[in-house]
Amino acid sequence: MPDSKNPPLAQDTKVSLRYVMTMFVVAIFVGMGLGSVRSDAVFAGSETYDELESFADILSLVENSYVDDVDTKEVIEGAINGMLRTLDPHSSYMTPEFFKEMQVETQGEFGGLGIEITIDEGWLTIVAPMEETPAWRAGVKSGDKIVKVDGERTNDMSLMDAVRKMRGKRGTPVTITIVREGFEEPKDFIIVRDIIHVSSVKFQMLPENIGYVRLRSFTKEAGSETNEAIESMKKEGMKALVLDLRNDPGGLLDQAVEVSELFLKRGELIVYTKGRIESQNMRFTVKNPGGGDDYPMVVLVNQGSASASEIVAGALQDLKRAIVVGTQSFGKGSVQTIIPLKNDAGLRLTTARYYTPSGRQIQGVGITPDIVVEEEFLDLEKLNGKKKHRVIREKDLTNHLEPVGKDNNGDDKKKNDKKSLIRPVADIERDVQLQRAVGVLNSWEIIKDIQNRQTSANN
Repeated sequence: MPDSKNPPLAQDTKVSLRYVMTMFVVAIFVGMGLGSVRSDAVFAGSETYDELESFADILSLVENSYVDDVDTKEVIEGAINGMLRTLDPHSSYMTPEFFKEMQVETQGEFGGLGIEITIDEGWLTIVAPMEETPAWRAGVKSGDKIVKVDGERTNDMSLMDAVRKMRGKRGTPVTITIVREGFEEPKDFIIVRDIIHVSSVKFQMLPENIGYVRLRSFTKEAGSETNEAIESMKKEGMKALVLDLRNDPGGLLDQAVEVSELFLKRGELIVYTKGRIESQNMRFTVKNPGGGDDYPMVVLVNQGSASASEIVAGALQDLKRAIVVGTQSFGKGSVQTIIPLKNDAGLRLTTARYYTPSGRQIQGVGITPDIVVEEEFLDLEKLNGKKKHRVIREKDLTNHLEPVGKDNNGDDKKKNDKKSLIRPVADIERDVQLQRAVGVLNSWEIIKDIQNRQTSANN
């Protein structure tokens, strides 16, 4: 007589699930370039098969004995999401809907609020708001924790679910509840969704023929747009350049390489990656013969500069092409491989770490500026003098990848102060970091002029 407390397992469920899970793992390995892997080679002599058998047993019990009917697909997707959460904040399962959205996002236009988010200790955390987007205008900041979206708590919400809830039709509002150091209690921000046009580059000429380029994200046109900006300013007599990567959350690796090529010489190493498998060990060098201009250059970074931004800043710093000014960058130096799965879903899996040309790790460390200048706008500083806002970086995230080896205020803001959030392309009158960058370039020119006069005198 069957035990009523422990009903017999449905054997067909166990067998089919073992097969599905085996094929799922093999498909991932092949997709990552691991080559043909037999299922018995994957599991033989390991505990993996036993653990999958336990998983099959539990799934069968849920299907047969849970108090309500369950959607097996949702249960399995939940298990996959749970598995990936134990790895690092950037590995995730993408449903067909989200996989499609991700592809749209890299094209440079998508709907939503305009924030880059991650998960830290189970809470949604803002890496950086994109400039001139609804979230940026509302006053959200890097390091803010989103504890609710439209009243729903986010502590157990997946990154994919959070993005889905915050995206929506243009003109519709969403309320995000934020916890921030200095807030006595969580604060609601009501933000109206809009189409987020990610125009990667803005530029202008500063006094003394100093060019200024602000690169806001590494979408598919970042390299060509940066090149067009620089060529335009060269025609106006540009003698030096400030490349502003502050609050740039990154994007496409090939665009980080393309932007770096604009400033480096053919054959120079830009970045390399190291992973567990040979196919993830890659080196990216300058192939464009048109780079290598020697005008003075400063790169601006801050805590919102992540991933592709750190690759560019690290390469230019290591190769002595530019001086880096600002504050420590975010420290997101891991490679995510996008692997298409069955039914148009996808897997975003961390497969390697980035290293700068000199071998420095970015992951969990970030790029340390040559000249540290805290980020502030002069009139805001005079306005309130509030407690310094805590920023968040990659190393602060739960389950973040550790470096390996030896390598190294807004709740008091008055309604009539909204104009202070909107600034020109380059606000040199208020931007302390930009002022320092310009000062470095001006000093560079003075030193070069003195050297040239000394050379002339000696001749």
